Amino acid sequence: MARLSLRSVTRLLAASALCAVFSAQAEAQTDAPILIKFSHITADSTPKGKGALLFKKLVEERLPGEVKVEVYANSSLYGDGKEMEALLLNEVQMLAPAPSKLEQYTKQLQLFDLMFLFDDVAAAQRFQQSDKGKAMLKSMEDKGITGLAYWLNGMRQFTANKPLREPSDARGLKFRVQPSDLQAAQYTALRAVPRKMAFAEIYQGLQTGVVNAQDNPWSNIYSQRYFEVQPYMTESNHGIGNYLLITNTQFWNGLPAPVRTELEAIIDEVTTEVNRQAQALNDKARQDILDTGKSEILVLTEEQRNAWRDAVRPAWTKYEAEIGPDLIKAAEAANAGD
Repeated sequence: MARLSLRSVTRLLAASALCAVFSAQAEAQTDAPILIKFSHITADSTPKGKGALLFKKLVEERLPGEVKVEVYANSSLYGDGKEMEALLLNEVQMLAPAPSKLEQYTKQLQLFDLMFLFDDVAAAQRFQQSDKGKAMLKSMEDKGITGLAYWLNGMRQFTANKPLREPSDARGLKFRVQPSDLQAAQYTALRAVPRKMAFAEIYQGLQTGVVNAQDNPWSNIYSQRYFEVQPYMTESNHGIGNYLLITNTQFWNGLPAPVRTELEAIIDEVTTEVNRQAQALNDKARQDILDTGKSEILVLTEEQRNAWRDAVRPAWTKYEAEIGPDLIKAAEAANAGD
């Protein structure tokens, strides 16, 4: 057998060491946990924030070493304008946006932007748990987005720099709206001025007068400190403040079946807890706002709510064909417990 030179032996040892490094890297990559980045725009103290943290906790307890969850709150990773693009590129794997952020992917979800459609949270939940409500979660899969659950955040309330009791009180006010043409159309019907604005920009917009009114659930109003720049708030309960928990369809379908099954079970559990806590969190936030002494809270009567509903109904009619008359009819039926 030919003897190897010292140089040849050195080269063989180096090549062997390099192969060992590559092999170790490949094995480490194979053993690396599946990463789920969960990005959202609200505070940790809100129903959505608490839901994201509970999801992380349960996943890492029940799928240790298999799945890792990173939560990015308060637009710390992506804001309103970039989060959907990031999801479609699989740069994040989970979001919980308001339905209005999704209207370009399905017109059906505009249903949840119809002001004064649902009488209360219970009616909205009845609709969401119906066959039609569940089917809406799957209405974006051809666009690469899978809906996983509805997360509640209480009802939406008006805040403004003047008292809002009658529809005519909104005339001329500059209302911040989400990126929704339907929302804008309803404020136009009220003869107000809709201005689309990212969630993270609302406080500064109110402070500087770029807008002088907005709407959100109590938990967001308190956590974002809008009471510092809005002296009047109206308990209008005019819209359901819900979120859709969504994921990248390709990512979700590519998960190992046992992992996906466990994640679905965890999501069901987290959803139940988020929805259970939402009312209590919003009730506390409402009281916390009162305790600051900086804002007056007005409460609409049923007659006043009906007047607001009548005032925005022309916008309903304009968008009825896009949303689906059958969906609107089913949502209205949910008010009666049907």
